Amino acid sequence: VSKQVLEQVLGELQPLCTSEQQFIEKFFQLRQDDSDLQVLEASTRTRSSPIPLASPSSTLIPGIVGLDEPTTQLLSEIFSCLEPELRGFLDVCKRVHPLGCLQVLVALSDSIFEIWGSSSALPSSFLNTVLGNMLLLAKSSFNKYIETSCKEIEEAKVPSKMRGGILPSVSRFEEFVTFSEELVRTARWRGELDKAYLRLASSLFSSINSLSSANLKVNTDMVIMENFHHIHSFLCQKKIHCLDGKKREAKERYSEHMEKYVIKYLGQPLEKLHHFFEGVKARLAQGVKEEEVSFQLAYSKQELRKIIEKYPGKEVRRALETLYRKIHKYLSPEENLLPVVWHVMEQKFMQQYQEFEELIQRCYAGSGIALDFTTEDLLSYFNSITLSN
Repeated sequence: VSKQVLEQVLGELQPLCTSEQQFIEKFFQLRQDDSDLQVLEASTRTRSSPIPLASPSSTLIPGIVGLDEPTTQLLSEIFSCLEPELRGFLDVCKRVHPLGCLQVLVALSDSIFEIWGSSSALPSSFLNTVLGNMLLLAKSSFNKYIETSCKEIEEAKVPSKMRGGILPSVSRFEEFVTFSEELVRTARWRGELDKAYLRLASSLFSSINSLSSANLKVNTDMVIMENFHHIHSFLCQKKIHCLDGKKREAKERYSEHMEKYVIKYLGQPLEKLHHFFEGVKARLAQGVKEEEVSFQLAYSKQELRKIIEKYPGKEVRRALETLYRKIHKYLSPEENLLPVVWHVMEQKFMQQYQEFEELIQRCYAGSGIALDFTTEDLLSYFNSITLSN
């Protein structure tokens, strides 16, 4: 809305200011010699403006050239209220919408380029100079907005009651990108926007990576996994070239924390077996020979048989069902990661089973000890749980 209002205002100002300037130059015979026109430096100031005028080398304002002093003085007097009113409008835009500064930035830029490209435009337009000043002011406001947003994202506290799901800072980043992409459709603003995207994304990634388990009532890896998955999906959808590196990083972080999350819960269905064989692996790492492990009291054949008896096939299936319900309870339905996490859990669980079997073969060879369930049984358990939920 701010952009549309400003575009309308500028559209009506342009012919008014142009005709007034033409009249003044003609009536008072203030003719400019093109050879004497010089580009305004950033330090040059008009009488009505404390903001430095734009340089033609700026990527934002094309070829603004200077007016002679009498013309400048007369136009500054006639339009003395123009710049203060535009400044006031910029302040209103900032208050009405968080990204009002970007709306003004785009509208002013488009207007200046349009005026400069117009056949009716004067080679050195007073209006173009004033708008150049406003553009610099709007750009400064936009940079401050990005700087403040980055700081707020980095210092954001996770809501104390939050049990998971997408973080507010992630939603804020997405809203900014979506709004900006719809607003900025011309290539000349791509560079400015890309810089803002990268700064915000870096702050956001840093904030997510630094999440503390003390601030969350659920597993931290799960929250990090879901949020990076959400960001990756969003960036895949938007296809913003400058964020390709962040898209790859999001995928890496998502995969990394999914594995951590799965590993954390992997041992729960076979907890005592898991701890037993972790102890066996520790003894082997300390240099105990494979054939001597079973002679240690805590890892004897009798102890292993006792633990295996606690895990008949039916008990294992029941434990897997409990694990599935627990994962289902805390994962956000919006991300639909349950099938993915459960599939990774199945793969890791099968690897764990094969590791148990291998350790039995290596350290308890000839004992006749075996787990009460097979690989086929485990596949059946996982399939039936998936189909029944």
